[in-house]
Parts: sequence; C-alpha cells; structure tokens
Amino acid sequence: MKIVICGSINFPEKIKEIEKQLVEKGHDVVIPYGVEKYDVKNYSEAESLKQKDDYVKNVKPELTIKHFDEIKNSDAILVVNVEKRGIPNYIGGATFAEIMFAFYHKKKIFLLNPIPTHEKTDFFREEIECTQPVVINGNLGLIK
Repeated sequence: MKIVICGSINFPEKIKEIEKQLVEKGHDVVIPYGVEKYDVKNYSEAESLKQKDDYVKNVKPELTIKHFDEIKNSDAILVVNVEKRGIPNYIGGATFAEIMFAFYHKKKIFLLNPIPTHEKTDFFREEIECTQPVVINGNLGLIK
C-alpha cells in the first residue's frame, strides 16, 4: 500500500521512525516533502526553516502542493498526531487540510493517536470525525 505520512514538520525523527517501520512491513511510504528536501533532522531545524524570509510566500506553498500531489496518488494517509505546544494528539491547520483532501479523494485515513480533544482544536473535531479515520493508537500493524 502506498501511504503518505502527514503531520507537523516539527517531528522529523518520529516521522522517519514510522517510515522505517512501515517500509519494513512492505509499504511504499512518502514522508512530508520538506523533511526530505531540507533534510530536517529535529524540532529546532524545523523551526529554523519556518523562520526563513520566504517560508510562507514560497517554501510552504511548494511543500503543500507537492504533498497534496502525493496524497492524490496514494492509497492512504497516516497522520502522525503527537503532542505539540502542550496539545496532546496535535493536528494543525495544514494537517487538517491534508485530512480533508484525502477524504475528498476517497483515501483511507489513519490517525496514529486519537482525534485531539483540546479546546484549541475543537473547532474541527466534527470535520475529522466525519472522515471516519481509523485510529491505530500507535499500532502500525493495523494499517491494511
């Protein structure tokens, strides 16, 4: 199965760890383009990338379009939703958009952890629920 990993670029170590495990299980895996293109290794490198003068105007649009193309040509997405900024199971705006894009294109949607219940993410909880994601609670063996 071709799986596109979605989630914050701030967690390249976790994303690469999951990529390795999925490849070992025989999946074709695509990680966020920015992690590869800019060789982002950790949280601080991701934050540095986001501080570039042209990040919002040039870098982010390129990364988004490339990732959407990968989602369109995949079988499924796996959302790596881990704690960020004190929010358990964090899903940010870009990842939310990727979930909805995958839903529109009838892709399987897997969440590494449950849908966040934090007050800062409540505004899109129903939208994520309507996509009927499979919550795997960290068990990559459930991706089929």
